[in-house]
Amino acid sequence: MTVRTVAIRPFEGQKPGTSGLRKKVAVFRQPGYLEAFVQAVFDTQEALRGGTLVLGGDGRFFNRDAIRTILGMAAANGVARVLVGQGGILSTPAASAVIRRHGAQGGLVLSASHNPGGPDGDFGIKFNIANGGPAPESVTEAIYARTQVIDRYLIRDGIEIDLDRIGETAFGTLQVAVIDPVADYADLLECLFDFDAISTLLRRTDFRFRFDAMHAVTGPYACRLLVDRLGAPAAAVINAVPLEDFGGGHPDPNPVYAKELYDAAMAGRLDFAAASDGDGDRNMILGAGIAVGPSDSLAVLAANATLAPGYARGIAGVARSMPTSRAADAVAVQLGVEFFETPTGWKFFGNLLDAGRITLCGEESYGTSSDHVREKDGLWAVLFWLNVLARRQGETVHGILQQHWQRFGRHYYSRHDYEAVDAAQAQAAMAGLRSALPDLAGSAIAGMTITQADDFAYRDPIDGSESRGQGLRVICGEQARVIARLSGTGTEGATVRLYFELFEADPARQDDDVQTRLQPLFDFAESVTGLRKITGRAGPDVIT
Repeated sequence: MTVRTVAIRPFEGQKPGTSGLRKKVAVFRQPGYLEAFVQAVFDTQEALRGGTLVLGGDGRFFNRDAIRTILGMAAANGVARVLVGQGGILSTPAASAVIRRHGAQGGLVLSASHNPGGPDGDFGIKFNIANGGPAPESVTEAIYARTQVIDRYLIRDGIEIDLDRIGETAFGTLQVAVIDPVADYADLLECLFDFDAISTLLRRTDFRFRFDAMHAVTGPYACRLLVDRLGAPAAAVINAVPLEDFGGGHPDPNPVYAKELYDAAMAGRLDFAAASDGDGDRNMILGAGIAVGPSDSLAVLAANATLAPGYARGIAGVARSMPTSRAADAVAVQLGVEFFETPTGWKFFGNLLDAGRITLCGEESYGTSSDHVREKDGLWAVLFWLNVLARRQGETVHGILQQHWQRFGRHYYSRHDYEAVDAAQAQAAMAGLRSALPDLAGSAIAGMTITQADDFAYRDPIDGSESRGQGLRVICGEQARVIARLSGTGTEGATVRLYFELFEADPARQDDDVQTRLQPLFDFAESVTGLRKITGRAGPDVIT
């Protein structure tokens, strides 16, 4: 087996976003494109030489080809051991769990998360560091800098492995272990939750439960955990077989792309329903006649954390991304624990988790998790909700939410996504709001005084690093917020996201229609951004 040095030129646009490098499959299939990025990782992450690398992805198109290429490059760059999920499969939270459990020096996660798959779809890759979490900005900047000047990659020929057979194979100095992708992760979750209580709940004939894996990576995980270990009926897990194109669907767990599941819950045909996304790190939680907003989900889990054995001693603190509603803050105040507001991107929670300052964290984009891994975790959230329902016997999802709002107040919340917007139009809308910020303080939105208008900046309380330009905010004290930012997860044009939040303390006014209550904030956002006028669109593509 010989090591080849292959000459290449830098590719433009290989700067990792909030969740790694995401592009169309056709871009990744260009000769040398994937190799340039992976070589930049090996060139900048010296600990991988002689170390252990975890490798796997969500099973989308090009996943297996990418793994074979990366194995050859790992051998050529001195990696001693690679742990790769059987079939090339590893959910993002499972990859984090494997990195942490086996003391790996890092991992390459192959996923474009909730983006569509298939030959005409998207592909992605990101590097996770030794704590199991996404690489911080200092690491991604170093990788990006290397991609701008890279002139060669190293690869060893003859690394052939049967990805579908569990076992270990030696290739010279490289040891490749094809591992069960579910085992380590499932064992970890069993330590956190009351599996006996959850099993009793799921085996009840009057408890109508359904989980939609969306033909994505969580199918095998859900079958192993929910059906095999906990006794849910096999039919309760739908779309369980991972497919390279996600069955032609869009693996994003929200009311638009998981419409069948959503409609069944809203019609009262299910007591509890949930879905996860392409790589298994997001979750949607539904009850009979009600959808649980991700912001509320984080807050409810924080308030009920001690019902789960793994959190019985209480939580150290909570953190949320800036656009996420302040519902979790209200819980933290009553519990007397710390709470933090970070930029969007799971990597910003890593230092807080490692320092023991927080136990739970979450983002409004259907992401919730804890200190058990360093990624958001869809099935973890589903099991946590099942644990809460099992321990709060006889209560419904709707009832638990209502009681929560009565105690902590309700944060009416919605996100409006304008997808695949022309980049120039998106920048124009953001520029309109940015130029208005200096003059907004002291004015009013529907009788609420604007107390602050700025571009969010964050100083990490652990290492002092700063992140600026993280989203435009208009804040009316504790009453309301309007936020605008450009998303870094799409691959076509730009996605403009608008976030709206309104606090209501009066229980008599906590069951109103969300979109109706927030309408004054919608009108304000259009007046300062002109987004609908600029784009010529009647409204957002997705409302959550």
